[in-house]
Amino acid sequence: MAVVRDLRVLLRFQGFRRLLAVRLLSQGADGVYQVALATYVVFSPEKQTSPAAIASAMAVLLLPYSLVGPFAGVLLDRWPRRQVFLYGNLLRAVLATVTAVLILTDVPDWLFYASALCVTAVNRFVLAGLSAALPRVVDADRLVMANSLSPTAGTLAATAGGGIAFLVRLVVADSDAAVVVVGAALYLCAGLASLRIARNTLGPDLTAPRQGLGAYLTDTARGLAAGVRHLLEPPRRNAAWALGAMTLMRFCYGALTVMVLMLCRYAWSSAGTSGTGPNRGLALLGLAVAISGAGFFVAAVVTPSAVGKLRPIGWITACAGSAALLTPALCLPFAPAPILVAAFVLGLITQGAKIATDTVVQSTVDDGFRGRIFSVYDVLFNVAFVGAAAMAAVMLPADGRSVSLIVTVAAIYAAIALAMARFGSRSVSHQ
Repeated sequence: MAVVRDLRVLLRFQGFRRLLAVRLLSQGADGVYQVALATYVVFSPEKQTSPAAIASAMAVLLLPYSLVGPFAGVLLDRWPRRQVFLYGNLLRAVLATVTAVLILTDVPDWLFYASALCVTAVNRFVLAGLSAALPRVVDADRLVMANSLSPTAGTLAATAGGGIAFLVRLVVADSDAAVVVVGAALYLCAGLASLRIARNTLGPDLTAPRQGLGAYLTDTARGLAAGVRHLLEPPRRNAAWALGAMTLMRFCYGALTVMVLMLCRYAWSSAGTSGTGPNRGLALLGLAVAISGAGFFVAAVVTPSAVGKLRPIGWITACAGSAALLTPALCLPFAPAPILVAAFVLGLITQGAKIATDTVVQSTVDDGFRGRIFSVYDVLFNVAFVGAAAMAAVMLPADGRSVSLIVTVAAIYAAIALAMARFGSRSVSHQ
């Protein structure tokens, strides 16, 4: 199997093995923590969840750091990335433990969200650093291969973490706090795993002298502007277009995610808001997450050869076009079986496009700017997801069935495919 052969090649690189271990543990913990938050906010029997409530929760957790996220990239280009992984994961272990205590305590919702917000903030640094460090542990000839397998393996780890969270919640202990503690333990393991990497192995190459706080903030703003200008230069037009397309595809995926959450919570729950109803919906949501994870895995298998034949821009175009056709066909029945198939298809499509986008960014952006660009990438993801939740809050009824939302998402996918096809044809004609 080609993906197994490629993985064996990459695992010969000691730096790649150790960075991958940090990624798997860290993103596995993310999966556990995020599912714990989702079940607490959406599936708690005492909570009457609505699309607007989900949108508000996403805004509270993500939007504040969409404002400061780009500054994280400038810091990543100045801090040893190994130290970011070490201290970031240790800090998240502590903060996740605090979240578990708050779940067990009768505290105002804002205090719970503040704790979750801090974990999300640190996550911006860790995920952006993992992507920025990857070119430091493999050679240029194997970057596409590594970019296909490593982030996808992280996504699969997050999916597996989500599966662990569902099992703990449904089988071991009917407690969201217990699930959060499992996530905290995995964050601790991720921090300890980073100690196996030498401090300066992952870059960046530090050349800037130490500055005072005011000068540093000014330099941060200038560095951010320089990173954006770097991305917009003609040699990096492919990266800019790929980021734009991936942001819109993330928007579509987010809207459909909120729809599935509402379907699982109400339309597919046999007992409404009683105890058995939410648990049945939670089981269906867990199945959807697992099937979507299978789509991520298949994306890792097929994307390298697809990119080789179609090039990254062509593969993103094919993914968006396929989503435009398949989303209404699979989602409009609003039945569990076809939507579970859609979870697999959209997992494959979204992850396939992300692999291609990551490859374009990493291969065209200079090393000194990668931290900034991947932080901007992260922020675009957050804004897109929150925007999608806001749109879903307006368009979705309480049970999650909305023909207009599905038609809108399909139209956005089609627009992405058309725009990327035109850009791809122009790029080829100019070569």
